[in-house]
Parts: sequence; C-alpha cells; structure tokens
Amino acid sequence: MFTFLIVFAVFSILIIVHETGHMFAAKRAGVRVEVFSLGFGKKLFGVKKGDTEYILSIFPFGGYVKLAGDNPAEHEGKPYEFLSKSALKRFFIIAAGPVTNYIFAFFLFIIIFIMGSPSLTTRVGRLLPDYPAVKSGIKVDDLIFEIDGEKVKYWEDLTEVIRKDIGGAPLDFKVKRAGRVMKFKIAPKVLKAKNIFGQETTVGMIGIAPMEEIVMVKHNFPEAISLGFRKLLTLTGLTYKGLWLLITGGLPVKESVTGPIGIAFLIGEAAKLGIAQLLIIMAHINIALAVFNLLPFPILDGGHILFLGIEKLRGKPLSARVQEIISQIALYLLVALALFVSWNDINKFLPFK
Repeated sequence: MFTFLIVFAVFSILIIVHETGHMFAAKRAGVRVEVFSLGFGKKLFGVKKGDTEYILSIFPFGGYVKLAGDNPAEHEGKPYEFLSKSALKRFFIIAAGPVTNYIFAFFLFIIIFIMGSPSLTTRVGRLLPDYPAVKSGIKVDDLIFEIDGEKVKYWEDLTEVIRKDIGGAPLDFKVKRAGRVMKFKIAPKVLKAKNIFGQETTVGMIGIAPMEEIVMVKHNFPEAISLGFRKLLTLTGLTYKGLWLLITGGLPVKESVTGPIGIAFLIGEAAKLGIAQLLIIMAHINIALAVFNLLPFPILDGGHILFLGIEKLRGKPLSARVQEIISQIALYLLVALALFVSWNDINKFLPFK
C-alpha cells in the first residue's frame, strides 16, 4: 500500500506540473481555463475558483486542462477562446506543459545536489581474477585517490578514467593502504562491452569492483545550479539519442521501452532507497515526459505544434475533419503501443513465472 501511495503521489506531481504549465500559459495569454482535472473519466468531486473548476476524476493516472474554444465545433470566436488567439500564443500554451516538466527536473536536480546524492567511494571491494589489477599488487580495501595525475574521489570518476584508456597504455595509480601511499602501474585490458544503449564499444578495464562504501556528496547552491544544468543537458542528449536509435532500429523496442507499469515499478524500487533516489528518478521521468510530449506526433503536444506549423505554412489550419482523422489514427497507434509496452512491462517486472 505504501508503494502504491508513493507511485500515485509521483504520478500526480508529474501531471500537476505538466497541466499547471498549460494552465498558467493559457491564463497569461488571456484564454479561459474551464477545467483543470487530475485524472480522466467521471468527476469524483471538484472546487470552482474563478472561471476554472479544479476536479479529481475517477482514473487518477493522467490529467488535462479544458480550454474555452479549443475545439473547432465549440469555437464561437470569443476573444477568450483558445482558437481565437494567434498561432504564437497557441504555441506558447501548448509548449508550456513539457517545458514546465523540463524546468521542474532542473529544480529537482538542484535540490538533489544540495541535499546530497549517494556515491560510491574509490575503495576496492573485490579483485577479478585474470585481470591486470590482481597481478599488479593492488589489494582489497585499498583507496585509489589518483590515476595518471588526475584526482579521483568517487567510483564513477575512477571508472571514467580507466574506461577511456582504450589504447592499453599503462596508468599510474596512487592508493592509500593502512596510512601509507603506494604507487602502481597498471595497463588496462581492452575489451568489447555494451554501453547504456546496448551498442558495442571498446573500453579499458583493470578488474576491480567497488566496496559498498557510500558517501553523501553535497554541493553549495551555485555548484548545484551548474551541476543541475549539466545533468539536464546530458540526460536530454541521451534521451534524444535513445529515441533516434529506436527509430532507426539501433535499439530493440521490446527491451528498451518502458511504460507506466515499468515506471511505477522503478519508482517503488527508488522509494526503498530513500528520498534522494526518489527525487532522481522523478527528475529523469520529467525529462522523458517533456521529450516524449514534444515529439511531432498527433494528439501529443508536439503534434499540436506540428499542426500549428502547417497552419503557418498554408496560411490557414487544416480542416477540423482532417485533423480529427489524423488524431484518431494516431490515437489507435498510441493505444497499440501502450498495450504492447504494458504487456512487455508485465513480463519484465511482475513475477508471474
């Protein structure tokens, strides 16, 4: 039950952030917001404030804002209606949802870096047989603090230096052992490995594994802003690269795409590890949600932006009938994808076997 509540809370926050972006932009553009709903389907209860009714609907995993005159069949030409606004203002309203998710992810990363994120130290916990490290004289419990003149404090720093040595050139290691500083020269073994996208790549390895010694890494506010921004750009780039590989066949869809069931499972697992891990996965999901929603696919925010672009090029919008047909086809495709991904998630994450 606790895990369900955490998952529900995280999904609700993501939806509220996204729809609040649309609502705020609409009101700034002078568009009347008639309904702000957390969830879909039948209304459970609601509160009206000004022109907007804030409601909770029966199916909680989703949400929407209903703007006055956003449907051609309802459009009466009133100045406060969505379709009465210029293409630029409508673009601002549509894009505001994903952009707000993106900004929210940035703030989450700032909070994470200030409060501290868990990182492994560079203390050796295990030596792998038949690898260079075990032959060099490095021992379990050694603390590696420098490689080739470069200071390393956390395990990810250490692995980054070693993995990029694909020429097999010897590296100078400095370690602390029982209060003494010792030096070793180790040439990494160059191996074929798979990166996070499942692509084969070449890496250097010396055959060490970390000890389960974790420290909380905290940063001051200016550092957190800088690190948060860099993290945001890095993850955005990785997300777009992953999408491109999926489209071009470089990544298998079945193994690489996760839907709401898989995301719920990951949120539950992150919650068990503490607030920092929960915030980290929330930030990742916000970025993914922003990128996915901006794809130029009908019924997504990016699809609506695509229709606006066509309108600007043609000098007039596509007919309501054409937009309806395109949106229905897109909906069927999206539902089919959702069913495929959900079934795949069930097989991956639920212990039926």
